[in-house]
Amino acid sequence: MTDRISPRQFHEAEGVEDWRVLFSGACAHFRVDSFTAGVALVDAIGGLAAGRDPEVDLRPAGVTVCLPPVGFGGQDRRDVELARRISAAARELGLPADPSAVQAVQISVDALVSATVMPFWRAVLGYEQVGDEDLLDPRRRGPSLWFQGMDAPRPQRNRIHVDVSVPHDQAEARVAAAIAAGGRLVSDRHAPEWWTLADAEGNEVDVATWVGRE
Repeated sequence: MTDRISPRQFHEAEGVEDWRVLFSGACAHFRVDSFTAGVALVDAIGGLAAGRDPEVDLRPAGVTVCLPPVGFGGQDRRDVELARRISAAARELGLPADPSAVQAVQISVDALVSATVMPFWRAVLGYEQVGDEDLLDPRRRGPSLWFQGMDAPRPQRNRIHVDVSVPHDQAEARVAAAIAAGGRLVSDRHAPEWWTLADAEGNEVDVATWVGRE
């Protein structure tokens, strides 16, 4: 039996209420009132994560933890227990979770021949290539780049747009806020998996969730 589980299966498990599945994996954000408190949580995570290497971002106001996906949009079955233990460690330290604070940003590039343009972006950004379609910041600080194949040029549309992966229970509020701020809805044909929005000058962004990726 495979150890891979879908985003939906992860969310349906008990004890993972602090966590949300994004492009970057299952993620949680814990607020801290001091850098020292954040260091204490990171230290606790270090003692819990044997066999699994979480990506941890420590800032003065909070700690974000992501358990990277296994394949496209899936998690390891063992991630459920690790997520529970990390949440328990945060509670013991008195650090509240804030699921609305997690997101992942990706830049999508439409390319006729991805192999001809990816080397340029890999070199200019100092990124590393993962598979045939993705470039990642080796330091995990910058947004990832995804190269989407095209069959023919589309001169009337953006060739580069931003994807924002947000918690599934925050997506509609994020879309509404963007429209209220002067944007417009281009398409909701694929909602609730993603909505395509544009700013006042037509620059596009997709607001995306895990919904639909079983």
